[in-house]
Amino acid sequence: MSNNKEYNITYIFLITLVATIGGLLFGYDTAVISGTVESLEAFLIVPNGLGAFALGATVSSALIGCIIGGLLSGILSSRLGRKKSLMVAAVLFLIAALGSAFPEFPFFTHGQSSMGVLWAFNFYRVIGGIGVGLASAVCPMYIGEIAPASIRGRLVSFNQFAIIFGMLVVYFVNWGIALGETPDWVHSIGWRYMFLSGAIPSALFGILLFFVPETPRYLSLVHQDVKALNVLEKINVTKERATAILKEIQESLGESVKSKLTAYGIGVIVIGILISVFQQFVGINVALYYAPEIFKSMGSGRDSAMLQTIVMGLINVIFTVVAIITVDKWGRKPLLITGSIGMAVGMFAIATLAFQQIIGMWTLVFIIIYTASFMMSWGPICWVLISEIFPNKIRGQAVAIAVAAQWAANYLISSTFPAMREFSTPMTYGFYGTMAILSAIFVWKWVPETKGKTLEEMEKLWKKS
Repeated sequence: MSNNKEYNITYIFLITLVATIGGLLFGYDTAVISGTVESLEAFLIVPNGLGAFALGATVSSALIGCIIGGLLSGILSSRLGRKKSLMVAAVLFLIAALGSAFPEFPFFTHGQSSMGVLWAFNFYRVIGGIGVGLASAVCPMYIGEIAPASIRGRLVSFNQFAIIFGMLVVYFVNWGIALGETPDWVHSIGWRYMFLSGAIPSALFGILLFFVPETPRYLSLVHQDVKALNVLEKINVTKERATAILKEIQESLGESVKSKLTAYGIGVIVIGILISVFQQFVGINVALYYAPEIFKSMGSGRDSAMLQTIVMGLINVIFTVVAIITVDKWGRKPLLITGSIGMAVGMFAIATLAFQQIIGMWTLVFIIIYTASFMMSWGPICWVLISEIFPNKIRGQAVAIAVAAQWAANYLISSTFPAMREFSTPMTYGFYGTMAILSAIFVWKWVPETKGKTLEEMEKLWKKS
């Protein structure tokens, strides 16, 4: 195990901190919708004679952009680099925050609902989604390519912490905006402030990105080895160590294996896709996007539901910290399997309570058990694995496909939840519990342990298989 004297931990941490603002915006932009669902229904859905399906599609419309952004991340991160791709994401976040708050501008009358305004709102949410899709792929890739192997899991997990922290912040922002106000005010003005608040971290992210370097692995990939060595020297304490790492990177890039996607076999791609899909099919974003609505359906008032959502957000942060502390000690697989079992227990218990029509504190307890299990396992570790299992030559393309698959699965689960719950609440939660069981079996059978391995060592693993 390496120690902190072998690398400049302060410099690495500061770089990681900037990159994780992208994760914070990922969480902020995807969760801001949770406080606006009723308002969007009142302003955009009901006046246009639409129903539950249209509401579900509008709430999850950003996910269309996330799929697009995930797919584009492969092209942009390979052609522009990791750093400039994050800059593009920052601009998209800013446009989305402004446009979602004022979808009438400049073509429609402010405050008047129409199908045109509904389409404009969804357009801006898709723009934000493209930013999220880019950030979700490139932030962990950036951190993974900067970080030393011995602390890579911890540093990439910080990105998940930032995602959850962004969600928690926006829960507080939404709650604070709505607190003490009438529903009419929230439906006419408050929801706009909720979206507009995202402009501040978006601008900060864009500015700070000017002060971080490109990753050494990307620089070496585009034959800028002098710059790559310069970055490695800043990360590592000695020039000898930096030179040795650069040589290892060059060897992995200079071998005869072609850079086509299937060069290392289809297995690594399929495993990456399934890691992503299972992370969504266990139903986590149903709990995150619809949390206030779920709590209200359990008998909570509006303010109480928002407050319970904040409590859940705090639990999420605490258990993400558990993952950060343990991922480089216990390994990826044990945490994933443990988390899957915990999620299955939580979801099957909620399904049973729903079947018996029992609504109360136990429902909240099992939702917390479920989300805590996710946050200490699949939440951060999915991103850790996606950032590290793919070989250097195909990482940009492979991460793009895995992330796009994740957002497609996210969209499918999130957009179908209102209709599924309307059909059968117990069956809905039972489905997510079943997916949690299948995810544990998948990890046990097919996912390799990556703890402590360099990215180049991971490449050798796939070449052997």
